[in-house]
Amino acid sequence: MRITLEQLATQPKQVIDLLEIISIEGQQYMARLSLGDRQLLLSDKKGLTRLFSSAWQIQDTLGSFPIKETQVIHPSAYHEMIGMAPAAVEPLRIRVQRQKVQGQEQ
Repeated sequence: MRITLEQLATQPKQVIDLLEIISIEGQQYMARLSLGDRQLLLSDKKGLTRLFSSAWQIQDTLGSFPIKETQVIHPSAYHEMIGMAPAAVEPLRIRVQRQKVQGQEQ
């Protein structure tokens, strides 16, 4: 599912439970938002995934919204880089921030 910044802004008192800043090839990042039981990709008005040049740019863009937790996610191709067969490797998750949002339990 997808959501635009404008759609997010129209939802009163919407708290983002988890902001995942996902690193993708080409030094670009995308934002996946967890809102309750929904996971949504931040998209533009045309329905295309909105790409950012840095994790900071995503945080600045979403800075006016209450966010409980932010993680940067880096998928790994380590096995392939050292000549091993490709394997399912959990991505590296780095917690950037976690806070109690006013009126919400952690």
